[in-house]
This record gives sequence, C-alpha cells and structure tokens, in this order.
Amino acid sequence: MTQITTRSYPASRQQTLCEQGIHPLMARLYAARGIDNAGDVDYALKGLLPYHSMKNILAMAARLADAISQRQRMLVVADYDADGATACTVAVKGLAAMGGVIDFIVPNRFEYGYGLTPEIVALAAHSQPDIILTVDNGIASVAGVEAAKTLGIEVLITDHHLPGDTLPDALIVNPNQAGCDFPSKNLAGVGVMFYVLMALRAELRQRGHFAANPEPNLGELLDIVALGTVADVVRLDRNNRILVDNGLRRMRAGRMAPGIAALFRVAGRAAHKANTFDLGFTLGPRLNAAGRLDDMSLGIACLLASSEDEAMRLAQELDRLNRERRQIEHGMQDEALAALTAIDADKRYTLALYRDDWHQGVVGIVASRLKEKYHRPTIVFAPGDEGEIKGSGRSIPGFHLRDALDLVYKRHPGMILKFGGHAMAAGLTIAEQALSTFQQAFEDVAQGLMDESALTRTLETDGSLSARELNLPTAETLAAEVWGQGFAPPTFQDRFQVISQRMVGDKHLKLRLAKDGVQCDGMIFNRTDWLPDEIHAVYQLAANEWQGRKELQIYLQHVAP
Repeated sequence: MTQITTRSYPASRQQTLCEQGIHPLMARLYAARGIDNAGDVDYALKGLLPYHSMKNILAMAARLADAISQRQRMLVVADYDADGATACTVAVKGLAAMGGVIDFIVPNRFEYGYGLTPEIVALAAHSQPDIILTVDNGIASVAGVEAAKTLGIEVLITDHHLPGDTLPDALIVNPNQAGCDFPSKNLAGVGVMFYVLMALRAELRQRGHFAANPEPNLGELLDIVALGTVADVVRLDRNNRILVDNGLRRMRAGRMAPGIAALFRVAGRAAHKANTFDLGFTLGPRLNAAGRLDDMSLGIACLLASSEDEAMRLAQELDRLNRERRQIEHGMQDEALAALTAIDADKRYTLALYRDDWHQGVVGIVASRLKEKYHRPTIVFAPGDEGEIKGSGRSIPGFHLRDALDLVYKRHPGMILKFGGHAMAAGLTIAEQALSTFQQAFEDVAQGLMDESALTRTLETDGSLSARELNLPTAETLAAEVWGQGFAPPTFQDRFQVISQRMVGDKHLKLRLAKDGVQCDGMIFNRTDWLPDEIHAVYQLAANEWQGRKELQIYLQHVAP
C-alpha cells in the first residue's frame, strides 16, 4: 500500500523567502524543507563551516605538517566504496600538492574485509610507511591500530562513521566522535579529509612552508569531493550542499579531473549539465563497481589519472565492470523474488535472504531493490569466509538498522560475529548455520520497534503544479539546485489526461499527457500494462535534451486511476 502526502510548511516562511528575492515556486519548495532564510541557499565557499571546532583537527594538521617537513612516508588506507575512493584521491592529491611523500592501498573486500584490520596493517607494512592515514574508515579499528603500533607504525584516523564503545588508540578526526563540536555531523569521509587538508594548508602557511613551495588551490578537489559526498548518500545539509554545488560548478565549466570527465563520457552524460542525479546514479555506480566486483584501486587510479587517454581507458573498464555488476544484480534479484513467492512478505516486518551462489559485492544493491519493492527492512547474505555469510542491509524510515542489529547482538550473544553501519544501511557477518535463528531474531526486534503503519510506503510530494508552471524553464530552475538525501528532490502530484501511450524498450511506457490544456511528454519505467485515460500521478520534472532539442519531460513515479 502507498500513502501519498503533501509536505507542509508555514505560509509565513514562504512569504519571507519571496520577500528576500526567491522565486515563488522555489520559496515554496525551500519552505517545505525547513529553509527560512535566503542565505541558507547561498552556496558561496565562504559559507563553509570553519574547521577549527572539529575535534583533533589542529593536532592532526600539525602532525601531517611535521611529516611533510621530515619527508616521512605516509600511506593512505581507504575504504572500497565511492566515498573511500574519492577520500583517498583527495588525500593523495592534496598531500602530494603540499609536498608529502604519499601512497595508498585499498583492501580487496573479499580478502581483507572492512577497515584497518591487522591483516591490512601487515600488507601495508611491506611499503614501510612511517604513518598510516585512514580515510572513510578506522573508527572501529582497535585491533588494527594495535597491530600497527607493534610494528612501529603511527596511525592517523579520518572517518565519519559512528564510533563504538571503544575507540582506537590513535589521533582521530571524526565529527561524530564524542566531544566534537563541529556543527555538521553529516560530512562524508571525503568531506572529512577535505577539511583536514584545509587545516593542514593553514598550518603550513603559518610555518612559512609556501614561501618556497607553491600553495595548492584546494578548490580544484571539489569535483571529487562532490562525487563522494553524493555517492555516499549522506544528508545534504547546507555545508554539504556548498561542497556539492561548487563541485558541480567545476564539472559544468569543464574544470574537472580527467577521470571525472571520462566517467561522464562512458556513461553518455553531458558534464556541462552535471547534477546530483549524475553523481549518485551514473558516476557513483561505475566507481563502486570496482569495489564490488574487483579492486577499488582501479577506481582510484581513474580519479588520479593525469591524462585524458589514461582516464578514458580506466573509465571504460569501470563501465564494463558496472555492466557486469548489473547482470549479476538482476539475476540475484530475480532469484530473490522467486524465493519470496513462498513467503507472505505482507505478514512479515523484515526480509533476510541467502543463497550460496550469490555475489558478496552486490548484496547491498539487491537489498536496496527488495526494500524498495516491499518496503521492509531487508538484509541479503552471500557466502563469506568458510562457514560464514556476510550480509548487507537497507532500511526504511523509522527503523534504525544499526541499532536493531545491536539489539539482536545483545539478545543473542555470539550469533552476530561482527556488524556496523548506520540508520539506513548496515553490514554484518554470521555463521551460515545461524541464518534461521537470525531471521527470527531480526523479525522479533523489528516487531518490537516498529508499528505496523511504518510498513506503509509514504510518498511525500510538494503538491500540485499549475499548468503555467508545467514548462521547460521550471524544470531547468529545479535542475540547478542541489537536491539529495535530506533535501529531497521536488516531487509533485496532479491529475492528467493520457492523450497517447506506447511501449519503448519492451518495458517502459512513453506518454503524452495533458493538464488544463497544457501537453507534455511523460515516461514511466518498468511498467508494461496500459494506463487508463485519466490518472492521478506522482512525478518529477526533467529538462530532456535529444538531438540538440530541449523539452520538458515528466517522470512518473506512481500512478493510480
């Protein structure tokens, strides 16, 4: 069942925004997202929150400055997703530009698992680093830090994940650690590393380092920061929107890294129209495909590539891996749906599925697809180490997945071997023989934490558009804003007449729609049955460009007679 609601907001808030010069439609959309001052949608870089209040950042800047001046060898240990890849790229580029001796490794997820494990430390030791710098991981790496200390390697941690009860014995920069007064807790791993570089540059300035060395323009890294921020689906508060907006501006102006430009080209997307959809659903998945199926070193190499030819060669390989990932995903999804025919999903609060031939690198995506279809917290498992299975979960609003796994962990000691994550996504490892016990325990926790009403999907909309607003300029105005997690893209609901409809690509409907005499094209994906003559639709606007022509197109997300 789907419930459609309209976002509410005080009329006075919209009026204030209009009086401050905001377009009336945008004022309405901003007001519904809690914006009450035009300054909150001013994305000039000067509006970034200052770094000084981030716990330990000044100490880390001083330590990195010492390492640069002493020519100490630094090794970045990165996570294997898009945030980890972009954070690693920003660290390597930024530290090298300031004179650092820097290299990186990224663990193969199938061999080493997640984070700075003792096994990764042993691998890193072959490079004989003086310092290991973690990006987008490390906050839970107690054993890894101890292993590094034993080998005489210092560890510096930059992360954004929620800390556990015990912290590693290392210098940590993480806005989510206790005692950190940095106002935004929503930075991605790449955002944290960018802030560390800002603090480091200021420290080096104070030391006179740039009297004899060129001072880097950190703004040149913002295209990479924007990609990682959007791809990691962190909340786009104002601070993150400033980072993303400035990164998108670099892309649209053609001032992006060769690797970013190459990813746009292999995806068939126009960089001069770059938006958050491109980053989250086009570039991000191609970058993530390396970590899911192969080795994220490939993705980092693409982002670090200095020539267009090298970047294109690597981007094409990432594109190939992404096509392979999609094939694996579709096969797993079909198998999961077939398995669910034996289960009455409507009578369950959760889904937890496993097959011994599923691919560990794709379980998160399949979990996300099943969660969208059934609107249930979903965990999909694949084989891990001998006798173990590894799961990736996705949740729905109102159900904090990591907290739920913590409850299962406490109620059934020893069943969950390890776990981590946050409200909407988490991962865990259990013994294969414990699967049925876990499925019931997870279901019991969900039934205790959730009301049945939470299992009804709610589509929030921004109400209706008038016929005069249903045009290309409106779509282009909307496309220029930074929409995403926590700052939802505008979605509208209206009644339409269906003038014509035809099937395209064997599984999508191409439509001609009319509202109050105004006609426009529409698309509804993955639907093969015909629509009635009149529909009530939830939709988004897009400025579609085809063969040099721009026109309005609306994408229908939900239809009813």
